[in-house]
Amino acid sequence: MSSAGEENPQEGKTEQKQEGQFTNRLAKETSPYLLLHKHNPVDWYPWGPEAFEKAKQENKVIFLSVGYSSCYWCHVMERLVFENPQIAKYMNENFVNIKVDREERPDIDDIYMTSLSVYFHLIGAPSSGGWPLSMFLTPDREPFAGGTYFPPTDQGGQMSFPRVLQKVNQLWSTNKEQVQQSAAIIAKEVARLQKEEGAKEAISLENRLVIAGVRSINASYDAEYGGIDFSDVTPNAPKFPTTSKLVLLQYDIQAAEQNPTAAESAKVLYHTLDAMANGGIYDHLGGGFHRYSTDRYWHVPHFEKMLYDNGQLAGVYARAFEQTGKQLYKQVTEGIVDFVLRELTDPQGGFYSALDAETDGVEGEHYAWSQEELKKILGDDYPLFAEFYGLNEPARFDHGYVLHRVTTLEKLAEKHNTTADELASQLAASRGKLLSVRNQRKPLLKDDKILTSWNGLMIEGMATAGRVLKRPEYTAAAEKAAQFILDQMRDKEGHLYRSYRGGEARLNAYLDDYAFLVQGLLALHQATGKQQWLDEAQQLTDLQIALFWDQKEHGFFFTTHDHEQLIARTKNAYDAAIPSGNSISARNLILLSELTGEPRYRQHADQTLQLFGRIIKRYPGRCAQLVQAVGEYLQTPADQRQSAVSAYDGIFVSPEEGSDQLVAVNPGLELLVAAGLGQTAQQKKQVTANAYLSVDKLPAGKTCQVAIVLNIEKGWHINQNPSSPDFLVPTTFSIKSAQNLKLKDIKYPAGHQFKVSGFDEPLLVYEKQVVIRGTLEIPASAAGKEEKLELQVKYQACNDQTCIRPTTISKVGKFKVAAPGETVRQVNQKWFKTD
Repeated sequence: MSSAGEENPQEGKTEQKQEGQFTNRLAKETSPYLLLHKHNPVDWYPWGPEAFEKAKQENKVIFLSVGYSSCYWCHVMERLVFENPQIAKYMNENFVNIKVDREERPDIDDIYMTSLSVYFHLIGAPSSGGWPLSMFLTPDREPFAGGTYFPPTDQGGQMSFPRVLQKVNQLWSTNKEQVQQSAAIIAKEVARLQKEEGAKEAISLENRLVIAGVRSINASYDAEYGGIDFSDVTPNAPKFPTTSKLVLLQYDIQAAEQNPTAAESAKVLYHTLDAMANGGIYDHLGGGFHRYSTDRYWHVPHFEKMLYDNGQLAGVYARAFEQTGKQLYKQVTEGIVDFVLRELTDPQGGFYSALDAETDGVEGEHYAWSQEELKKILGDDYPLFAEFYGLNEPARFDHGYVLHRVTTLEKLAEKHNTTADELASQLAASRGKLLSVRNQRKPLLKDDKILTSWNGLMIEGMATAGRVLKRPEYTAAAEKAAQFILDQMRDKEGHLYRSYRGGEARLNAYLDDYAFLVQGLLALHQATGKQQWLDEAQQLTDLQIALFWDQKEHGFFFTTHDHEQLIARTKNAYDAAIPSGNSISARNLILLSELTGEPRYRQHADQTLQLFGRIIKRYPGRCAQLVQAVGEYLQTPADQRQSAVSAYDGIFVSPEEGSDQLVAVNPGLELLVAAGLGQTAQQKKQVTANAYLSVDKLPAGKTCQVAIVLNIEKGWHINQNPSSPDFLVPTTFSIKSAQNLKLKDIKYPAGHQFKVSGFDEPLLVYEKQVVIRGTLEIPASAAGKEEKLELQVKYQACNDQTCIRPTTISKVGKFKVAAPGETVRQVNQKWFKTD
């Protein structure tokens, strides 16, 4: 395998072979993928002005090669094509050759992958895109031809790369005008497709959109072997985790009372999670997931391990454990996080990008076993291990057996007249022996660059795992990673960088970097209750809006306003291996609006959803996270959806008329229900609230009393203020006032002790009903004016097994401040007794 640069201890034969022969410009780069090619005889240029100027001055075609460090066929093409001196000589004489790491420059990758699709469509080719991406561009960087992997010689009906080079060079030399016309057509179509994705179509945001999205996903379910995006037409196609869709199904299950699809979603989700956890796509020895399964059965994976997969799946499996209590999901979550902490974590805290799939050119050899090797290592324990991990079946992989579970602990324990716990202990000991042996094998190439966006995904997954599993070391690791990015990957103005390696942060960040990091920071706020993470998330979101927001058409561009000009400027809505930046941004904005009370965030979310309305309606399965954003948007109060305080007129209920209604006492006092902000239907039952004032109108220049009465569902509790232990999220009461009213002397009652397994000291909590009181100070200047007042209570509801995310209940109303000499009556006095 080619080397990854001098800093990497895994450099081997290729580095020694190439050393002293040739070194190209990529030697000055920091990307491990680019450094793999620094000793190719190809005179590679990084993407940049030097290459573009050379192409124009010499009137040469640009050959653009895009890949990434853990891409198997990228390595194959490097060894067989780019290390071939004769091929390299022709490339150097006739082309300007540019190499790009798609993980560092996803903007370039997206545009030219779209260009390849357009090119294939124009020539009527059935081929699809992939990596390595091989594109031919005019000196103005407009694409006119391309493909993916090209072999060094003609084989299997595929034209060799030397022949492709000759044909392209001949075409450019003899018919340049036609080439430029074709390139202009492709470039124009790419720009149109990017514009089309954001074609604004006003839609009614309704729950039926969520139902349609979920149904489209569930319709592609493989009922026999688990998985999503399955088709009877191509039953043996590879299977991917499709994590963005799994997250939507989890949301659908959580919002069960609103969505009639929840039962079907549960069946699809948990069967898929079980199949993935049992299959060879999961590393049963070292933890973590491989990229995808090459077969329908989840047995043989494509062996690269990517941070973005494992970050997303850590959150999915943690929430699955939270929803079901199933131990398998807890074990898989721990396996993912422990793998990342052990193998993909920088000493400073950031997370590395990937582990390669191959050893000495053989994909998966690091993970495969022969029966003879296993028998020698495990001895008498082999038969039981073989029965559990599918070793008695024919090997499905050319290079040996890939471990995958073919039965359950309970079934195997019953068969062998033992207990599941004893069997689990025995199997764990066997796995430990095998992992020790595997660790002695040649190490896999590690892509040790730190990407902001992928770190955001891992921070979110690790923070969620820490919160759900009550593993503070996981939460601490997520905090350390977040702090590393905030300290080391920002410029003086606070703008994020995309990539970090070898002590150097570089490349302006993209939309995904901001959106995914904000999502991770919000997850940290939920896990820790620390205000700093919410503050950082809000500051980065404000910066994201300034840098990426489209003031004219709305939504977020993928690149900043001052980014280099490419042939198109993308604004992506579709989820792929990672979710789209616009979808996660919309979800972040909805949550930030809830947590901060800032309506402008909600407005940006609404405009983003409206921009992509056509896509949400027509292709809901392809934009699962936008669909989920619609659902979360609808779960907030109607008054906030309409950006108006009094969305409901005439809700006036006396204190005696039902505790579930908002209580007001006269037409001048409207405290309107706005409960359940950001909650699911199930969560809305856990805590409800009523608000009472001690007067019928507010006394100018004086004070009055205000009370919030929280009713807590049986079996649930919320934390006392001050919280005990102090790391818990306390219940807090606050206000927002148009006339500058002040809330003072808040009286939080004492909670009572609540014992939780795993905590040495009891918690102090509120249960059943709690009344929080405060004093409102009304300025004299408000006399005779109308006030718009919002009362907010933030809390975290828990039972003896789980906690939902911190939630805010809001009471929003408009009412009159008494004019000078106007009578103010005392009302609702039973709520202000200090018994």
